[in-house]
Amino acid sequence: MNAGLMRMVGRSWWVLVLYGVIGVLFGISAFLWPAKTAVAIAWAFGVMAIAEGVLSLLALFDKNVSVSKGWLVLYALASLVFGVLAVGNPVATAGVLLLILAAWLLVAGIYRIVLAIRIRKAITGEWMIALSGVLAILLAVMFLMRPAAGLVTVALWIGVAALFYGVLQIMAGLRMRKLADAL
Repeated sequence: MNAGLMRMVGRSWWVLVLYGVIGVLFGISAFLWPAKTAVAIAWAFGVMAIAEGVLSLLALFDKNVSVSKGWLVLYALASLVFGVLAVGNPVATAGVLLLILAAWLLVAGIYRIVLAIRIRKAITGEWMIALSGVLAILLAVMFLMRPAAGLVTVALWIGVAALFYGVLQIMAGLRMRKLADAL
C-alpha cells in the first residue's frame, strides 16, 4: 500500500471509532429496551422507505435513468406506502415483519428437510441439513405462537450483532490510528 493511501486511511481512524461507539450504544440499548428497539427498527425501515420513494419519484425527471419509468413509479409508490404505514404504526409493522420472517422460516425449514431426504444417498451428514430445517420450523412456530417474544428475541440478536460490530469497528479504528502515528 502506498504512503499516501496509508496517510489518508490513518487520518480517518476516528470515523471507525465513532461508528463503533454508535454500534456499541445501539447494542446496549437493544438489551435494555428490546421491544422499543424492535419498534424503532420498524420505524427506521419506514423512514428509509419514504426516502427511497421520494428519490425514486425525483428520478422520474432524470432523462438518463436506467430503469423503465413504469417500474420506477411502481417502486416509488410501494416504498412510499410501506414507509408511511411503517412510520405511522411501527408496532404493527414490526409484527408484520416478524410474521413474514416466520413464514420464510417455515418454508425454508420444509425445503431443507425435503432437500436432505432427496440427497441422503449422495452425501453424508444430510441429517444436519434436516435438523436445520426442523429448527427453522420450530423457530417459525415459536414466532407465530408468541410474536411479542419473537420481536424481543430478534431485537436482542440485533443487539448482539451491533455490539460485535461496534467493538470490531473501535478496534479497527484504533489500529488505524497507530498506523497513522507510525507514518
